[in-house]
Amino acid sequence: MSSDPRRVSLFNRWQQKQSDVTTGLEGINEEELVEFKEAFRLFDKDGNGSISSKELGVAMRSLGQNPTEQELLDMVNEVDIDGSGTIDFPEFCQMMKRMNKENDSEMIREAFRVFDRDGNGYITAEEFRYFMTHMGEQFSDQEVDEIIAEVDIDGDGQIDYEEFVKMMTMP
Repeated sequence: MSSDPRRVSLFNRWQQKQSDVTTGLEGINEEELVEFKEAFRLFDKDGNGSISSKELGVAMRSLGQNPTEQELLDMVNEVDIDGSGTIDFPEFCQMMKRMNKENDSEMIREAFRVFDRDGNGYITAEEFRYFMTHMGEQFSDQEVDEIIAEVDIDGDGQIDYEEFVKMMTMP
């Protein structure tokens, strides 16, 4: 490579740009990437490659939300890693991943409530068996006990919320 400082500087800027583009995209599969790109294009009304708080407001209002100007600024600032005052595509992907995780958490919370029929914060073997039977699954008492024993970290014979989350998020 030439020792021309301008060429080195251009190369360094190009490398940084490539790094900026891929930072934040880790852990996103191809399907999500396509979905996120489409959503980003819809939000980025002026097509400049970033979403301003104004563009975010327009998009959110079209989805039936009514955020204040301060809420919009807070949302942008929360994901604005580079401090530009706008959301670029990698930052948008991080925001979408976070929102998906929050939705997953809510679904797990709701599932726990369904299993925990008496609402005491624990899933007993009887509650687990009841739910599985109503889902069309037939487990023997021994199989239910084995499943609970595998998930029951503290050994109290029932599944608490933390143990349930671990069970639901196991690969």
